[in-house]
Amino acid sequence: MAEIVQQRIEDRIPELEQLERVGLFTKKEVKSIIKRVTALEYKLHRLIVNKEDFIAYIQYEINVLELIKKRRAHIHYQFKREEIEYPIIHRINSIFKRATNKWKDDVQLWLSHVAFCKKWATKSQISKVFSAMLAIHPDKPALWIMAAKSELEDRNSSESARHLFLRALRFHPNDKKVYQEYFRMELLHCEKLRKQKIQLEQAQMDLGEYEFSPEILSGKLAEVVYKDATGKIKEAEFVISLLNIAAIFDFTKDLQDSILQDLQTNYTDDSSTWDFMAKRELEAPGAGEELQTAKGRASDINRREERCCQVYEEGVKSLNTEPMWTCYVAFLLERMKRKTNVQELKEKRQERLLGVLQRAHDCSLLKENYYKNWLQILLSSGDAEGAASVAMTATQRYSQSVTMWSLSLQTLMELGSRDIGRCFQDALKHVNPKESLPLWQLQFEWSKASQSAEETEAILKRGLLSAVPAVAMEMKECYLDWSYSTGGYKKARKTFTSLQENRPLSKEFFTRMIQIEKEQENPKMNYLRDYYERVLQEFGTSNEDLWLQYIREELGPLGQPENCGKIHWRAMKFLEGESVERFISKHALLQTGHL
Repeated sequence: MAEIVQQRIEDRIPELEQLERVGLFTKKEVKSIIKRVTALEYKLHRLIVNKEDFIAYIQYEINVLELIKKRRAHIHYQFKREEIEYPIIHRINSIFKRATNKWKDDVQLWLSHVAFCKKWATKSQISKVFSAMLAIHPDKPALWIMAAKSELEDRNSSESARHLFLRALRFHPNDKKVYQEYFRMELLHCEKLRKQKIQLEQAQMDLGEYEFSPEILSGKLAEVVYKDATGKIKEAEFVISLLNIAAIFDFTKDLQDSILQDLQTNYTDDSSTWDFMAKRELEAPGAGEELQTAKGRASDINRREERCCQVYEEGVKSLNTEPMWTCYVAFLLERMKRKTNVQELKEKRQERLLGVLQRAHDCSLLKENYYKNWLQILLSSGDAEGAASVAMTATQRYSQSVTMWSLSLQTLMELGSRDIGRCFQDALKHVNPKESLPLWQLQFEWSKASQSAEETEAILKRGLLSAVPAVAMEMKECYLDWSYSTGGYKKARKTFTSLQENRPLSKEFFTRMIQIEKEQENPKMNYLRDYYERVLQEFGTSNEDLWLQYIREELGPLGQPENCGKIHWRAMKFLEGESVERFISKHALLQTGHL
């Protein structure tokens, strides 16, 4: 091992001598480099090597390169790169190869090598790295795309990029992203050729026998890719994504028309097609004279939106499905949210949206989340009767949805409905008990604000009997808070005493009672001790903070500091696992006054 390390150190002597000779590094710095490199080399030749050692070595060499670059700029010396930088770059590539050969599955390591090559190495080296990486990772489409883009952008080789995309499609014949990027690459290649042709014509150069193929210049290769892609992936959204790519280039009108025709002919059973075709109407040219005033612009926008709605209407006639109505409603909501100072346009947008929401609901094809928007619009426009009707019908449509019931009940609460008590009972019957906690909380808040104390207490007691632990614990905490706010300390203590043995129990129930006790003018330490003992009996094995709070209370003005030792001893006995270590460190901070 020592001989190999020594040989590698000797191999770098010529470049180090050059660095010293030309004044980029001092003799002391060269010695420091040799010492550091020797240590790094020995790490790479141990019996058990670590990836981190290779990365550290590579990073050190890159840092040396960066320093040389800065020193060159500082002293304005740009010679002898072949004798100084090139050996370092070659050595880094060699270390990367050794690392990637050993840890072949580490994609990030491969990509780090690619990034280094792009910055420092030759362009041909990038191709070699990608080639080796793809031989190991042919199952990752993103790497094929990255390699093809590198060939096109770094090496300016459309042929190599095309070859890589074709190989990628053998491994991933139905990958949308590969086809999209292949399609884009062919259009970029076509654009490059068109620019070359224009430049050559402007220069009036004689091309001899060389000719630019009219088919290639018009984007026929991209059309071939499109036909192959849509033959394998028959999805409207995919076709639209290719159309959007084609729209970026100004020479693809015929190709765009062909894709549009294909979309309208073969994909009318997909809501994405109708959505796309409708939104295209927004881009249609408007009348120039009208656009001079705000009212004219609003009128033009209204006409465009009307045309969009006509397309959507055709869509829902031929494709009466939830996704189709969702696209329609989403479009109208987006237009509704757009700001305008023209009141007529605002009213027209709202009228359209409310009409479509009602029709989608009548067809039982309105998505759950749109009922919230519907109710908000009705409430903001002052249509209380309409909002109440929608709230009730929404719960019939989604009778098992907690979100829908919560929204409808909140609406009815705002409107002061008389039937809300019965609605709460219906809600709790229909929804899954395990998901019913928000409804119990909402019912308690409503009862507290609108009903008598007896009725509120009855609701809380019903909640305590719930078979769902989360509901029972929450209602227990609400009962304690409500008792304190309505009947004061005595009622709160009575409630606590009656419930402290009823399972399930929560830590918050006990800590709230401790807080209530401490809020009194003359809090009783004996009661506080009882509360702490009770909560520690339930949660003392895993919660170190409760023990620390107990110790703090004894250190306070009401406590007896001599009890702290016993509490500490008990905490060490009771706590389990990592809680013990956390308790020791926090207790030390408490003793030193840092907690």
